[in-house]
Amino acid sequence: MKGIAARVDEWLIAHKEEVLGWRRHLHSHPELSHMEYETTEFLEETLRAHGLTPTRFPGTGLMVDIGPETPDRLAFRADIDALAVTELTKLPFASAVPGVSHSCGHDVHTTISLALACALADSADTLTHGIRVLFQPAEEVMDGGATDVIAWGGLEGVGSIFAVHVEPKLKVGKIGVRTGAITSAADVLRIKVSGPGGHSSRPYLTNDVVYALSSLATQLPALLSRRIDPRTATVLVFGSLNAGYAPNAIPESGQLTGTIRTADIATWRILQELLEELVAQVLAPTGCTHELAYQRGVPPVLNDDVATALLADAARSIDPQAVVQAPQSSGGEDFSWYLEHVPGSMARLGCWSGEGRMGDLHQGDLLVDERAIGVGVRLFASVVEQYGEGTGTGATTGGFLS
Repeated sequence: MKGIAARVDEWLIAHKEEVLGWRRHLHSHPELSHMEYETTEFLEETLRAHGLTPTRFPGTGLMVDIGPETPDRLAFRADIDALAVTELTKLPFASAVPGVSHSCGHDVHTTISLALACALADSADTLTHGIRVLFQPAEEVMDGGATDVIAWGGLEGVGSIFAVHVEPKLKVGKIGVRTGAITSAADVLRIKVSGPGGHSSRPYLTNDVVYALSSLATQLPALLSRRIDPRTATVLVFGSLNAGYAPNAIPESGQLTGTIRTADIATWRILQELLEELVAQVLAPTGCTHELAYQRGVPPVLNDDVATALLADAARSIDPQAVVQAPQSSGGEDFSWYLEHVPGSMARLGCWSGEGRMGDLHQGDLLVDERAIGVGVRLFASVVEQYGEGTGTGATTGGFLS
């Protein structure tokens, strides 16, 4: 009897053009975070056309359950939103929405999970574990959609969860895995500094806001290096400093904004308190007052040991040479919130064709080799099988990989 992976593989080969059509439709119709209305409609229509009954989330996004009702469902997450980035690829199916594009590859993630769900629908009666596919809105914003999905019950009855993220620094066919932190925490801080203002010829009669802001910009990163273990890869970078309007006037206020990232979750939990202390200490000699607005983003994605081992085994069942060690990224990913509740793992999915220069995420010229879709579907199908769904012969390497 054929296993789930082999069944999904056959389905994928038979539906290759349909799946590619899904990806190209999603790619040409990107929608920003919390605005994925047409995307959600498309996903629901496609899932229903393949015999599934999805559940809509409030606003945008949805989920679909496949197979029996079991208390430890295996879940897969796809993020469906796009970025406010103009596409520069000139592909025949390039974004039709000015200033918006899938330059982070979420259209590929969505297509992989959509194909998996539809393929499993044809074999639902052979599943021994329930499967849930989550199509999550708003991954790209700080108030990301993962926490909403959790609040809406997306993890109820889920025992483990998996995801992939396209990686243009990896050749298609390669799958990057990493135990522990694979991404970093990413927070935003805004520091408003105020004083009475004054003439630049008499700075001693006032509080110099520009000097105070400059002190923060240079001293805070340096002080962190003496208060935080450098092995945590904690990095504070300021992206803007704004104050004043005239060369001979000391302004009454100014603002400094930046991001702070760390690879260590214990460090992430103390950063806000530490920065409040350091900001006050740096500004004390200047006499300026301040307001610190600290926006917590996401914790690091902490891949579970057992789940990552399962993911690696699943990848090797497709190609014994597929698995590589993924480096830790300094970027943030709200998949981390799911892993605060259930074990799971995220993999890096190679999407570079092997020709020409490697692109980068969040860039308008990002090109994804569409063969990565087949790799992703087969990886997820193999995870299903490794999780306990059958004892068949496994997947082939036809279809998208040929």
